[in-house]
Amino acid sequence: MFKIKKKINHFFIIFTFLFYLNGCVGSSSVGIFGSGVSIAYDPRTVGMQIDDSIMQKNLGARLALNDKKYLIYINTKVLDGNIFLSGKVDEPEEKLKVIKLAWETKGVRSVKTAITIKGETSFKNSAKDALITTQLKTAMIFSKDIKATNYNLDTINGKVYIFGIAMTSDEKRKVVDEAKQIHGVESVIPSIIQVSDLSRNKS
Repeated sequence: MFKIKKKINHFFIIFTFLFYLNGCVGSSSVGIFGSGVSIAYDPRTVGMQIDDSIMQKNLGARLALNDKKYLIYINTKVLDGNIFLSGKVDEPEEKLKVIKLAWETKGVRSVKTAITIKGETSFKNSAKDALITTQLKTAMIFSKDIKATNYNLDTINGKVYIFGIAMTSDEKRKVVDEAKQIHGVESVIPSIIQVSDLSRNKS
């Protein structure tokens, strides 16, 4: 009984630490993918930011109308018309429904997803994933070559999903390299847009 209590206390301490650290390194975010890219480093024009904000609100409203639980369990992020989805749903059919709603959003250019089905991730894996995400956030913050606030991260069963904007191709490469160096990472799935590829920067 003492050993069981000791293990429970150990897990509690770990999760408390992860929760605190996530709050510190991601204080500009809300939820997994946050409220958005920091204005201080955001390379998008004001017009692009407004368009993305409108798209994100429209998608959120449509998801809520379809099922209010999506407001809690589904996170959305829009960058230059590119939509990233994360969170959990009960059934595979729901995942397809959410993706379909995203594609039907006016102005959408692409849809990327890190949505999982409930039950696919164990408690143990969730703890490992949270640690990987925290380590990557911290590494990016302390790297002088990476604008950490321009990225949103999620880790699912050792797979790291990275969504954001890189100022240069070298920064994009360094972000992926940082993720690959973390113990426990099985694969890195980047959806990183370079500033030169933003729609309004193209001739």
